Amino acid sequence: MMSFRRSRQCCCLLPLNQDNGRFLLLALLIVLYLLVGATVFSTIESPSEATAQGRWRRTLDNFSRSFNVSSGELRAFLREYEVAMAAGIRVDAQRPRWDFTGALYFVGTVVSTIGFGMSTPATVAGKVFLIFYGLLGCAGTILFFNLFLERIISLLAFVMKACYERRLRNSGLLPPTIRRGSALSEMDSLAGWKPSVYHVMLILGIFAIILSCCASAMYTPVEGWNYIDSLYYCFVTFSTIGFGDLVSSQNAAYQYQGLYRFGNFMFILLGVCCIYSLFNVISIVIKQVLNWMLKKLRCRCCTRWHRKNPRLGRRNAITPGARFRRNHLSVETDGHYDSDTEGRRLSGEMISMRDLTASNKVSLAILQKQLSETANGYPRTVCINTRQNGFSGGVGALAIMNNRLAETSDSR
Repeated sequence: MMSFRRSRQCCCLLPLNQDNGRFLLLALLIVLYLLVGATVFSTIESPSEATAQGRWRRTLDNFSRSFNVSSGELRAFLREYEVAMAAGIRVDAQRPRWDFTGALYFVGTVVSTIGFGMSTPATVAGKVFLIFYGLLGCAGTILFFNLFLERIISLLAFVMKACYERRLRNSGLLPPTIRRGSALSEMDSLAGWKPSVYHVMLILGIFAIILSCCASAMYTPVEGWNYIDSLYYCFVTFSTIGFGDLVSSQNAAYQYQGLYRFGNFMFILLGVCCIYSLFNVISIVIKQVLNWMLKKLRCRCCTRWHRKNPRLGRRNAITPGARFRRNHLSVETDGHYDSDTEGRRLSGEMISMRDLTASNKVSLAILQKQLSETANGYPRTVCINTRQNGFSGGVGALAIMNNRLAETSDSR
């Protein structure tokens, strides 16, 4: 009896809900990823930081001795200079930060969540306005990114499906008389075809590399950066990380200034949309890796315990999980009593009100889900046949990826 309780406790505690287990596993991996990243960057950047600090101290000491200025006065002057720089006051020939073009560049970095930090509001009114402005602006821009993602995935799916259909015709697996888009073509095996997530990731990755290389070729001669710094700026900007150490379009004047600013705007817009789409595709691949890891880490005592107790969970009444375990509802009619169901009729027993209510709730939830997906334009075949091997309740970009791409994972 005690061993039975221990095995039951092990079975109930170790195998968590799939979504909760995936969440905990992802959180653990992110923590490990952060620790590895901190270790690598600390090892790489610490010597350079120590060298720069030593060089700066020697520069301050030399300046203080040469001009007979105390170290405290010199540091106070430098702090005032930093405050002036943060307020947008420049002593060089760079353009003002808060003219109309500078403000337009600033609001673009706000709504796109890049946030370079080169320009920040210094007044109370500006800070209060930024809160409300950023709330609506960031929400609208995220919606725009999701709509862009939906259309780029639809475009890639259309092109890849056309190529796949043409390859089938050339190989003789598809009759050449069937026209693309015809009713007969929609009834064949291509009706539910979806592009592979790996192919879409490869295409988006290639496009992001080409876009970054082209943008770097423009930034290198215009801004005076080397090519590696330009690539670094492209990734930091397109991924909306926005460190602010390198910022484009900050000089007072450029050759072909109007053309350059338009090109800078288009590169940033396309780059952010492309990297946003690529990140969401990579998240699907990460989800598949998590599913594979959960499958490997699954507690084996559950399988052994259910094998030893095959009658566990066999009830005459309808349970919420019965809809998913069998194609139709059935009632056991063994005609005898078992030890675990003593006192219950196994033939013709009335369904309890609690179990009936639970079953109706499950049916109502499924009906609401199908109606919601139909109202949003998703095909019925996708709504019914989509495997729930991803994050449940996906919204936004994750829902788009789950509905538009075919996922091939080991968890199936």
